[in-house]
Formats: sequence, C-alpha cells, structure tokens
Amino acid sequence: MSGTPGETRPTGPGSGSPLVEGARFFCTAGRGLERFLMREVRARLAATQIEYISGKVFFTTCSDLNTLKKLKSAERLFLLIKKQFPLTVFSASKGKIFKELQKLINDDPGSWLNAISLWKSLLELDAKNEKLSQESSPPLKRKVEENEIIVAKKLKTEQMQELQENRECQLEKQTGEETLEQEDFITKREDFQEEEFQNDVEKAIVGHNQKDLTFRVSCRCSGAVGKTFTAQEVGRIIGIALMKQFGWKADLRNPNLEIFIHLNDIYSVVGIPVFRVPLANRAYIQTAGLRSTIAWAMASLAEIQAGALVLDPMCGLGTILLEAAKEWPDVYYVGADVSDSQLLGAHDNLKAAGLKDKIELLKASVIELPLPSESVDIIISDIPFGKKFKLEKDIKSILQEMERVLRVDGAIVLLLSEDHHRCLQDCEESGIPLNSKSSHIDEPGMKKCLNPEGENGISETASSSFQASNQEGLDRTSPFGSLVPVECYKVSLGKTDAFISKYRKSHSSGL
Repeated sequence: MSGTPGETRPTGPGSGSPLVEGARFFCTAGRGLERFLMREVRARLAATQIEYISGKVFFTTCSDLNTLKKLKSAERLFLLIKKQFPLTVFSASKGKIFKELQKLINDDPGSWLNAISLWKSLLELDAKNEKLSQESSPPLKRKVEENEIIVAKKLKTEQMQELQENRECQLEKQTGEETLEQEDFITKREDFQEEEFQNDVEKAIVGHNQKDLTFRVSCRCSGAVGKTFTAQEVGRIIGIALMKQFGWKADLRNPNLEIFIHLNDIYSVVGIPVFRVPLANRAYIQTAGLRSTIAWAMASLAEIQAGALVLDPMCGLGTILLEAAKEWPDVYYVGADVSDSQLLGAHDNLKAAGLKDKIELLKASVIELPLPSESVDIIISDIPFGKKFKLEKDIKSILQEMERVLRVDGAIVLLLSEDHHRCLQDCEESGIPLNSKSSHIDEPGMKKCLNPEGENGISETASSSFQASNQEGLDRTSPFGSLVPVECYKVSLGKTDAFISKYRKSHSSGL
C-alpha cells in the first residue's frame, strides 16, 4: 500500500514548461475543506486518482512547481513516499513497534530513492524553466524589472526606517508594541517566501549525490502510537534508520531535505514537503484575519463571474476580499465595516497586496448599507462570533439587509458559528427554513470508494442528482423573504467548528 512517484519528462518541443508524469502528492487541509481541495486539484492541476482521508487529499498530477504553488485550499503540499495501513501497536511490545517503524524505510528503499530523485528533478526543472523565461524576456523588460526590484528594496528600507521611528514613539506611549512585533515577523516571513525556491534548488544541487544529503524528520503521532511513542522518539528511530540505510546525515537546523511522517490508528503516511513555507501562508496578506483557506473556499463557492459586484458587509481585515480579488481580478469589490481599526487594517492589507484599486472600503453598518436595493451580485461574509453579538435579534436584521441589496438570483455565502447555525435550524423548525441540510464531504455525486490499498477514498464526479436537489431548494418558497438555501458545509477553525452556508435569492424581496 505504498505510493511510488513517477518518472520525469519534458513537454513537447519548444514548450519550455517541464512536467512530471504520474507524480503522487498529498495535501493537508482543514477538516471540512477536503471537498474544496479535491475540486481545486482537479480544476487547477488536471489531477487524477483523487482520494481523501480526514485532513488529507491524495492525487496524481503532472503539474510543475509553479502551478502546484497556486493551490489555495491546501495547508501544505507533500510528495508522497508511502501510504499504508497503521502500525500494529495493540498488544505489541516497544521492541516490535520499533521494528515496524524501521520497516517503513528498510522494506522498500527503492520508493525512497525514487522520491528523492523526483524531488530534485522538480526543483531543478523549475529552476531551468525560470532561467529560460528570464532569457526569453526582452532586455528592456528585464531592465524595467531590475529597476522595479531596486525601487522596491529602497522603498522597503525607507519603510523599515519609518517602522523603527514609529517603534520608538509607540514604545514611549506603551501602545502598538504587539502590532510592531507582528509586522517584524511578517516581513521576515515574506522575505523567506521570496527566497524559498532558490534555496531549495541550490540545496538540491549541492546534495546531488544521495550520500551528501542532510535531513531532518518531522513527526505527528496520535492514537495508540502517540500513547506508546512521542513524536521525538519516532523521529529518532526513523532518522537512525535513514542514516543506516542511505548514509544521509542528520541536520536539525538547516537540512537539504525534510521528511514528514504522520502515524495514527487509521494510516501511516510519509512524504517530503515540497515547499518550506505552508501554502496557506499568503505572502500578500500583511495582517492575517480569517484563515486564508477558509476565505478562499467561501469565495469559490460563490461562483464569482467577471464584471460582478461582490460585497463583504462585515469585511474586518479584508481577508475574504483579498482572496477573491487575487483569484478573480475582473470584478468590482466593496468591503464595509463599522470598526475604524478593522478598516485601517484592511486598508493596510490592500495596500500591501497591491489591490487598492480593486477593492473599495466603506464605513457602514451591516444593517444599514448605503447601497441601492438589488444592486449587488454576490455577498460573502464571516458573521461575527462571540457573546457580544446578539444572535437572535441581529442575525435576522443582517439577513434582511443582505436580502435587500442582493439582486434576484444573486448568491450569499456566510461563515456561521455553531450557535448561528443552530439558531437558523430553530428558525427552520418554526417555519423559517434558512439553512440547508449539511452535506459535509458526502453528497450525491461524491462517491466514496475503496482504493486498491484498502483505504476509504473519494472520487469526484459531476452530479445531476445533486444539481436537481439544489434546484428543489431554489423552487421552495421561504417564509423568510426570498433567500433559499443551496449548500452547507461544516469546517474546522481550529479549536471550534463553523459552517459555510450558501443561499440564493429566488425572487424580488419587494423591500
């Protein structure tokens, strides 16, 4: 039940875009986002053999690194080395489990060597493609790009000087210290992301000989394995086995290669992180608000079309609008919020992302939007969580105002807390059907299958029955205005769960 990466090959003559044929990858994803990720890898990567287990999506693709890096609903991307049944831990001694762990390397060393070769090929081919792209650029364009880099560096130096001056003032006032520390961290993170490709390529070339490789092991252990061994113990066992088998050297601080292993009661997975920085850490977001993967999933569910007017009436730091504008640029975006501090943070994010001309910010209440009736095509918003939010009273006022400004056949996508969702369920039971049946990962047309390795997987297919069920919902008459439910998915926000709910306006509200 092991995954063996495929061979590398170039594309057709003169294409200049190297591909990898039959490479097997997996992505980690927040619980509930697996379905969004499966759709994305199929659409963006033309992926095949798409399967999932909780928190992970496996697929085969021939896409290059530049394309792989564009995944928006994934947390991290890995090149798969092995995927197999869980270790036998129950009623087994530590010595036997120790030997089982060693078998992950010793039983099939060929899969490890193939994966390392493929990993290097991915990096080297990407570097070659980048070089060809630079060589084919007109000299004037290259000169402009060089000047832009110089100007950007100069501007960044000036900004850092200003930041230092502001730091001194703010320290004197004893305010804003936490914000400055966050800005410093984000600046370092962005610098790291800009250099990650070049660093990985250089390290891959330096470690071209397998025995010259340095490595470290990252582990996650849960269930019975986690009760028997700590992640550090597993990492040490795997590390020693790799050194004995391949002659690699351990380097915890600055290795050429990182090995990721996840062991639990359902599966054992081993892979190589393709990028050092998680895909979910967006370089264009200066101050993070809502998780970027959740924001992108919400925007993708809205089915944004070119020329549309998209509104977030409680935009906060603007994460949803940023994710949408990066993916669907030919759209007019408006964000509104009553908080000056939130709007200031959103403004800084838009400026850092270069999207000030794409997104307009307004100071306005969500229950008194300064917009004409039926003037908005799509509404996407994260409904505020917390005790200060008066749920029973405000949720109705919010939905009524959204309904007023939304055009007929327009869509609303909301992120609702469990309390919000429960409140809407109560409304349905009392004759106000504002929520749809949660489909989560299993829905008509998303068929669970048993893959050859014996693990539950999923393959995505077009679903006429699902479309029909959606149309049924649209045809229903809702006692609560013109909004009818379309889809609803439970997702994880870390310590809490939430629901992404989609509604459509079926007819004029008459407000």
